[in-house]
Amino acid sequence: MLPINAKTIIGASFLELYEVDSTNIYAIDKVQANLAAHGSVFFTHFQTEGKGQRGKKWLAQPSANILMSVVIDSSFLLVSQQFALSIMTSLACLSFFKAHAGNETSIKWPNDLFWRDRKAGGILIENHIKGNNCQYSILGIGINIMQTTFEPSLEHAVSLKQITGKNYDIVALAKLFCVELENRYKALLKGGMKQQLEEYNAVLYKKDCKVMMKKGSQVFHPIIKGVSANGKLLVNQGFDYEVDFGEVIWVLP
Repeated sequence: MLPINAKTIIGASFLELYEVDSTNIYAIDKVQANLAAHGSVFFTHFQTEGKGQRGKKWLAQPSANILMSVVIDSSFLLVSQQFALSIMTSLACLSFFKAHAGNETSIKWPNDLFWRDRKAGGILIENHIKGNNCQYSILGIGINIMQTTFEPSLEHAVSLKQITGKNYDIVALAKLFCVELENRYKALLKGGMKQQLEEYNAVLYKKDCKVMMKKGSQVFHPIIKGVSANGKLLVNQGFDYEVDFGEVIWVLP
C-alpha cells in the first residue's frame, strides 16, 4: 500500500458501484491486489452481504443510503491507539449529519450515529496490523439517508429524509462526507488525538445519564461518564469502572 501523501485526498479516488457483497470486503481485496491506496473510496448502491458489528448484517434498501468503505493509511498509530480511528470517523459522521439534521445528533458508544434515541448510521472499522503498529484500515460507513421503512429488527432506525422531509442525492452527500473525513484525518495526523477524544465525549449519547444495559442475563443501570482513549466505556454505579465493547448490550428506550 502506498504511504501517506499530503496530496492524497480522501475521496479523490471515488468508485461508484451498483452492487457488491460488502464494500469492506471489496476494499480489502483491492488493497491486497495493490489496486487501492490511502484515500480510496468505494461507494455502492446496494450490499448483498453488508457487514455490521458483532457479525450482524447491515440491511439497507438499494440506492437509498450512504454505503461506503474508505482505505486509510493508519501506520502512524500503535495498535493500542487504534480506537482513535473510531473517534475520528464518528466525529466526521456526526459533523456531516448534524449539518442537515440539527443538534439532536450524537454518538452512541462505540461508534453509532444517533438522532434522539434512534440510529441513523454505523461504522465498522477493520484494522490490518503489523507488529505493534496498524498498517492500514478500512472504514466501513453506513448512513441512512432516503430510506423510510426498515426491517422490524431495526425498530430504532431513522433516516435523514424522515427527520427533514427532504430528498437527497446520496452520491453527492457521500462526497461531502469525504471532505469531513479528510479534515478529521488531517487533524489526527497533526497530533489531535486528545482533542478529538474530548470532542467525542462532549457529544456522547446519554452522557451523565442513567441507562439500561445487559450483561448476559443481568440487567444493570449505570450512569454514562465517558469513553477512554482505548475505547472502554466509563460508567458509575456508586463507584467508577470500565466496560469493554462486547461485554454489554444497550437496552434502548
